[in-house]
Amino acid sequence: MNESIWIGWVVIVLLVVISIVLLLGKGSFLIAGFNTASDKEKSKFNVKRLCHVVGGGTGLFTIMLAISLFYNGKLPIYLKWIMPWGYLMVLVAIVVLSNTICKKK
Repeated sequence: MNESIWIGWVVIVLLVVISIVLLLGKGSFLIAGFNTASDKEKSKFNVKRLCHVVGGGTGLFTIMLAISLFYNGKLPIYLKWIMPWGYLMVLVAIVVLSNTICKKK
């Protein structure tokens, strides 16, 4: 097995672990921007829900990355078009959901 592919699968495993931690509602310190926010700013968010949203997005990113790695970078033509839009849509969904359903009312 090529060394870069092996490293890619190690990254996938690490992302799976991070996704699981976030989906369990723990690990808010892993969310960029949230861990550096002031306590006043953090109090505006439902931390558990925010972890779930970011964990779900990270899980989707991990699945798409694993598919790409499985094909060894030689994706079928339909996936070459779908994957970039998939990454973009997941990113947009994380940002929108984080700023809507994760905010305390």
